Amino acid sequence: MATTALVKANENIQHDELIQLVSLMLADEEYGVEVLKVREIIRMPTITKMPNTPHYVEGVINLRGKVIPIISMRKRFGLMESENSSQTRIMVMDVAGTLTGFIVDAVSEVIRIHSSEIQPPPSMVTSGGIGQEFITGVFNHADRLLIIMDVDRMFSDDERDSFAS
Repeated sequence: MATTALVKANENIQHDELIQLVSLMLADEEYGVEVLKVREIIRMPTITKMPNTPHYVEGVINLRGKVIPIISMRKRFGLMESENSSQTRIMVMDVAGTLTGFIVDAVSEVIRIHSSEIQPPPSMVTSGGIGQEFITGVFNHADRLLIIMDVDRMFSDDERDSFAS
């Protein structure tokens, strides 16, 4: 019986672990991704357009000898396009083992939160086959909601395979 109690106590400790998120802005909404997924944040370079790619793929860049696909987060999420500003950045992230760049409106800060503070997203958002399974939770941050994303689940297996090739 004591063993069972210890296991449950350890599970509770792990459940309330400290999580670090990089906060980013898209169309006046705040999103967060796990800091360990972010390799670097760079200013907007010249992007080489690629033919026959999905509408949300802006093209590719050469980052220190590596060719990296660049994804427009606005297009991927079906948001209205806007002009790049001085705050526009590319977040280079590890998506299922492949480096991919994501164009975001701005990168705000690194936020440290406890996993117990994250609320699950409403079922209406994640159900119905609308491709929202990458939204893993919502966090109330300074009187505004931060939408937490899992970039590994943002693309289907076929889409990831096409980026790798």
